[in-house]
Amino acid sequence: MSRLRRVLTVAARAGSVPDMTQTVEVDEARARYGRIAEGFDRRVTALGHDDWSARTPCTEWDVRALLTHVVGVHRRVGSMLEGVEPTEVGPEEDLVAAWRTARAVVETAMADREVATRVVDTRFFGSMPFAAVVGGLLSADTLIHTWDLSRATGQDERLDPAAVSVAFGMLRGIGDAIRSPTGFGPPLEPAADADEQAQLLAFCGRTA
Repeated sequence: MSRLRRVLTVAARAGSVPDMTQTVEVDEARARYGRIAEGFDRRVTALGHDDWSARTPCTEWDVRALLTHVVGVHRRVGSMLEGVEPTEVGPEEDLVAAWRTARAVVETAMADREVATRVVDTRFFGSMPFAAVVGGLLSADTLIHTWDLSRATGQDERLDPAAVSVAFGMLRGIGDAIRSPTGFGPPLEPAADADEQAQLLAFCGRTA
């Protein structure tokens, strides 16, 4: 079971999934996801040969495993539009190309309002507009792993402030269902003067 599937399943059973079934602001979700995806892509583009084996804040993942996860989550979300199982990420795949293809699927869907507002079956906690899935868990997951990639490879660790605010509010609503050894660990106590990004990272078990 993928971490996304596990998070959604546990959260649904606990009744802790925030209500994302109401009207979603497609333009805002599209723009915010676009900024997050562009930030992740910049870090991916800058990867050198030796970076792929670097350890990440996700304790069981190196950079290759982290990117495999991000691609897999994007494929799972994209597959909701057709109601099919996603293609698993193969061990020999070109992960940079796979990431960009998966990103393009999401961005193409979000650019078409009819598709973006299509109600999809999440298979975990009911139906909701596709844009709500993208603006919610997909954006939050990609945002946090952007920081992980930055920390692992010595790149710029600053995240989009508006995206941080939205992700923090949503993840706090889900609570401990987000936590796993390969993802978000136990929450840490942020410094008294921590900014919102540092507070978000601490909530996700990361030391800024």
